[in-house]
Amino acid sequence: MNDLEKVKKLRQSTGAGFKDCNSALKETNGNLDKAAEILRVKGIAKASKKMSRNATEGVIAITGNKTKASLIEINCETDFVAKNNDFVEFVKEISELNNVCSSDLNKLNNSIMMNKKTVEENLVALIAKIGEKITIGRLKTIENPNSQNFIYQHSVIKDNISKLGVVVSIETDQEKNEVNIFGKQLSMHIAASNPLALNSENIDTEVLEKEKELIEQELKNLGKSTEIAKKISLGKMNKFKEENSLMTQNWVMEPKKKVKDIIAEINIANLKIKEFARIKIGE
Repeated sequence: MNDLEKVKKLRQSTGAGFKDCNSALKETNGNLDKAAEILRVKGIAKASKKMSRNATEGVIAITGNKTKASLIEINCETDFVAKNNDFVEFVKEISELNNVCSSDLNKLNNSIMMNKKTVEENLVALIAKIGEKITIGRLKTIENPNSQNFIYQHSVIKDNISKLGVVVSIETDQEKNEVNIFGKQLSMHIAASNPLALNSENIDTEVLEKEKELIEQELKNLGKSTEIAKKISLGKMNKFKEENSLMTQNWVMEPKKKVKDIIAEINIANLKIKEFARIKIGE
């Protein structure tokens, strides 16, 4: 095997650039295994340096079906890389593995990919090859008994990869067309309206406390008395909860009605929204 063939083989096995492969082979007197090890170490070093950067771009991938579906966010530094073929193919494969792992990050990182290397090893190699910080962000698997998952993706880049993804689980024992229509519309509603929780009592207490602080500071700046400020604050907080709880949000297809009103109109026994997940790049 001549030097050029060795460089080509090393590039195929490591994904490193021509110059790096050529340099590693010279350093190891043409030993492919030792050269690959040098590139792996250099790749880890390069990846480590890049991890201090901001990775605010990226994609959302959804894999699964009506029984079990998983979302995963993979972040990078630029939108250009988010459309890179190597990046996209990595995301597609890791999305499949994430569904198998039920969004357990530790299991996912140690899962073996098609090239017989772990997700963690492939991530380091991809960072070294592309030259940007790449991280695994939010991930969520939805799987509920007697329920159907409905999926919606917005700003699709390719196949199951997009900039915004939604999975919503609806409990029902009915296989009616009305359920499918509602499920599809509900996933679109969640994408557009970004509810914080299913019901007001499920909204994170830290979010509520922060909102309360902002309202109180606003009223204080306006010079409102303590008594009046208390009444106004209560009203504003109730409105905040209503607008950010899925069941009490205005239905995007018919804003004069709430989501709970639409469920009542469908009139299908035991139909219930179990849970949902919404992930958008940049939020």
